[in-house]
Amino acid sequence: MKKRIYFLLGLSAAMVILLVSCFQNNGTLTKLGGTEAVSYNFDIRPILSDKCFACHGPDANKQEAGLRLDNAESAYAKLKSGKAFAIMPGDPEASELYRRVTSSDPDYQMPTPESHLGLLTEKEIGLLKRWIEQGGQYEQHWAFIKPKQSALPEVSDDNWPINEIDYFVLAKMEEKGLEPNEQASQQQLIKRLSLDLTGLAPSLALQQKFEKAEDDKAYEKLVDELIGQKAYGEKMALHWLDIGRFADSYGYQNDNARTQWPWRDWVIHAFNKNIPYDRFVIWQLAGDMLPNASKEQILATAFLRNHKYNEEAGIIREEYRVEYHLDKTKTFSSGLLGLTVECAQCHDHKYDPISQEDYYRLFAFFNNSKEAGQESLKGNGLATSPILNIKHDEVKNLLTFINSKDTSTISLSVMGEMDSLRNTYILNRGVYDAPGKLVTANGLKAVMAFDTTKYPRNRLGLAKWTVSKDNPLTARVFVNQVWQEIFGLGIVKSTGDFGMQGNMPSHPALLDWLAVDFMNHGWNIKRLVKQIVMSATYRQSSKLTKEKKEKDPENIYLSAGVRYRVPAEIIRDIVLSSSGLLVPKIGGPSVKPYQPKGIWEATTANRGSLKTYVQDKGDQLYRRGLYTFIKLTLPPPAMIVFDASSRDHCEVTRQKTNTPLQALIMMNDPTVLEASRVLAERMEGRQLSTEDKIAELFRKIVCRSPTEREVKLLMEYYNSELLKLTKAKGKADKVLNVGEYPHPKGITKDQAAALMRVISTIYNMEETITKS
Repeated sequence: MKKRIYFLLGLSAAMVILLVSCFQNNGTLTKLGGTEAVSYNFDIRPILSDKCFACHGPDANKQEAGLRLDNAESAYAKLKSGKAFAIMPGDPEASELYRRVTSSDPDYQMPTPESHLGLLTEKEIGLLKRWIEQGGQYEQHWAFIKPKQSALPEVSDDNWPINEIDYFVLAKMEEKGLEPNEQASQQQLIKRLSLDLTGLAPSLALQQKFEKAEDDKAYEKLVDELIGQKAYGEKMALHWLDIGRFADSYGYQNDNARTQWPWRDWVIHAFNKNIPYDRFVIWQLAGDMLPNASKEQILATAFLRNHKYNEEAGIIREEYRVEYHLDKTKTFSSGLLGLTVECAQCHDHKYDPISQEDYYRLFAFFNNSKEAGQESLKGNGLATSPILNIKHDEVKNLLTFINSKDTSTISLSVMGEMDSLRNTYILNRGVYDAPGKLVTANGLKAVMAFDTTKYPRNRLGLAKWTVSKDNPLTARVFVNQVWQEIFGLGIVKSTGDFGMQGNMPSHPALLDWLAVDFMNHGWNIKRLVKQIVMSATYRQSSKLTKEKKEKDPENIYLSAGVRYRVPAEIIRDIVLSSSGLLVPKIGGPSVKPYQPKGIWEATTANRGSLKTYVQDKGDQLYRRGLYTFIKLTLPPPAMIVFDASSRDHCEVTRQKTNTPLQALIMMNDPTVLEASRVLAERMEGRQLSTEDKIAELFRKIVCRSPTEREVKLLMEYYNSELLKLTKAKGKADKVLNVGEYPHPKGITKDQAAALMRVISTIYNMEETITKS
């Protein structure tokens, strides 16, 4: 009875504290009744999730002592022993949780030594103690709360912000004792914008045009000009191809070619046409189910059919049919909702409030597809049922965004719904032939209720549920992905995990403000991108002081412009665009540029259409990186070394590494060497001094003027190489003998070869392939 009174008193105290507090969910400790208020979401839940939820979380199969610490009802209830409470609000010493995490007795302490989770730090214990003292108040997980726009925060320097983004960023800087950098130079900004908005190095003409502009609106005009280019759609599409796991082969052992590339053409078209994101999502999830669906809407559903497909004889078709829909479920949840739902395939999620039943209710939306585990007909088809056939006259008159001069019919794999409802069962331990309880399709209840009066229990209903303005995740997740693509790091660092184990947002109020603003302005993607790059936050110099490195080593609080290596495909694009080799054709079938000999042959099953690598010729050698043919069992090696996605699953964040292999590729890749050779041969025909040639080349490639010292060093290198080449008869011919692009006539080969070496050196500068 006495403990019950304490318990009620604790709850009352918690309610009083909640009412009088000035606490705000901004990820920081604020004053509360003379003490620092501790947030469950931002301070306590990360500790419990890391150290406790494995044994005391949502997964009923792994719960110890019947205790859940992820919700208040269980945490406040009397333990099974009947003698204690895990959390006694207001009284840490009477709380079993606090007593166990502070104990040194290995038979009593938590986490247990056998769990290998490690003991809590003094700081974590202190936070837990203060939280319990303040009432142990639980909060719903931040990502499952509908975002709301808060008022712009007050800042000490009203002159710095250019738009709303800057108020939130500057307020956080001031809180952390940081100050913003000065604005980057015009040369830095033109390169930064060109790479972010088009993925290409800015032409010399564009650089000079922006530098000479004196109009106050010059920067905004440049942004509009770049967003208006067709290359914008290509750059934006690159990230979506990772999410949609686009590739040119089926995967698995046979790994034959398939024709999903018209979907890539559509994605580029969609970004250039600025199709609103809600419609962009609906078409890809359920375009085939829209009333009087057009071929374009059906084509968009190839998004769900880009998964690997097993063509091998003797497979169990039902096993792979289930596997394909598991892949769809993961792609949907990770790419669109930012949740690790696949963790619940075999058991209740250990950290997020998603049960195995919730998982298979979501899976049920995709389980009614006409798609089979394997085609009944034998052969190496370029698409698998359901198939969309696109005729030549439709490409000419209707689907004009598809780049195909071939008059034959194009076939690609798309979605199609069964006429009758297929039963969906919870699969015991996730095994295809171990059905359990029968379930019906439903959205994730932890995210948002699935109102069947508004949403039918099919993919179209799921699509509409996903882009509802009441869905707390969809807008947040996409805004965060766009932010990541521009700043290199999302506001939520764990871009694919907004759940309990994910990172907390660095600027939660900013993320919510942008998400609501995005939805309120018609899910306008181009407007969102422009909004970000127009900010003072984006325009800062990337210079980092020692103090800033110490206070914020990852530049999470954006007190400086970002600096990071561009994606693998963009490295290729920089080389091709700066050298003048780039063929700017939009869309079309994938191409096979230079690749080391024998790689496919050494790893193939020695059968099928892709058993040998047949390199393309002519213009096909100089297409953008996103058009490079991707064989799932062996993706393009140069790109993989630079951390490109392997495309065998949905990927929302690419890793960033720095290895010696990357340097070796830049020094020896035929495309880089050919670009250096072609640029050198073209410059040889110009009536300029060598110093002026080097200065201009530097501008073309690095996108800034070289210093006197840089010109001097490169001149010294040029002279030393020219001397070697002049002495070694025939050496220049060997140096220039790279690539298939035609050689001009009448050049001085020794000078061209020496200049080629200089250009290759410039391409190998870190700054060339770095956005800063």
